[in-house]
Amino acid sequence: MPERTVSHGGVALHVVEEGTGPPVIFSHGFPELAYSWRHQLPAVAAAGFRAVAPDQRGYGRTSRPEPVTDYDIEHLTGDLIALLDDLGEQRAVFVGHDWGSMVVWHLALLHPDRVAGVCGMSVPFQPRPPVPPVAAMRARFAGEFFYILHFQEHGVADAELDADPGRTMRRLLSGTRVDRDAPGGLLPTGSGTGFLDRFPEPDALPAWLDQAELDHYVAEFGRTGFTGGLNWYRNLDRNWERTPHLAGARVEVPSFFIAGSADPVVAMGPLSAQEEWLADHRGSVLVEGAGHWVQQEAPDEVNAALLGFVHSLDHDEETR
Repeated sequence: MPERTVSHGGVALHVVEEGTGPPVIFSHGFPELAYSWRHQLPAVAAAGFRAVAPDQRGYGRTSRPEPVTDYDIEHLTGDLIALLDDLGEQRAVFVGHDWGSMVVWHLALLHPDRVAGVCGMSVPFQPRPPVPPVAAMRARFAGEFFYILHFQEHGVADAELDADPGRTMRRLLSGTRVDRDAPGGLLPTGSGTGFLDRFPEPDALPAWLDQAELDHYVAEFGRTGFTGGLNWYRNLDRNWERTPHLAGARVEVPSFFIAGSADPVVAMGPLSAQEEWLADHRGSVLVEGAGHWVQQEAPDEVNAALLGFVHSLDHDEETR
């Protein structure tokens, strides 16, 4: 699969891509890589599109700036716009998973003229809250462990995750799901003192993940550490402070949503709550039995749903 580097604003984005045609750009989450889209890029390319995925800022072979403020939503969306400019295209379909969903949802708000359609995976659209999000979390989870709050203090979660990247990736990829009674289910909230203590050590890798795939993640995060990705979380209140103009904003471009039925994020609230904020929502797909890493766990189902959405946008163009 072709790889190259796109440089802008002092950051070098490592990009993998496949195919020719209208662009579909993929935005990964935490802790993932462009590699997380290894099942989607060939399928989207085979359907007649140019499938493009960067290691995002702070990850893999992309630059890892030191200042925490270099990971705010303006920088993260700016990276994707720079990538689109490098492709020589005015618009693309943007697809995001986990934190990548939050980036592409914001991209659709901040740069709607550059977005032909947006597909979020795992994390539904959330309107700008009335108060800073971390402050709200501190009030809501006072005296309790909550992972986003755990991630706020620089160096603490970093040291925990960096200490053994094999343990970190094995537990996170095997255990981020809500069927607590099954192997790989999340442990009770009160178990242990750190973030990884909430995830069981698996007896074996899940069927969707082989040792070579796990080894790829472990090698990359063993080289880079996890601080780059954690810095995304450390900008949540900064993102809020810098986007007052998004209060009450709706996503006007065509939208779609995909998640696993066993994803803990989906269990946090009804998916239907996002729909009043999505002006042209083309549907939501829950993949039965899949957990948080839906595009890796159930690639055939995800690819079919995603391509159905992308082809619906082609039909829009044809009928204009």
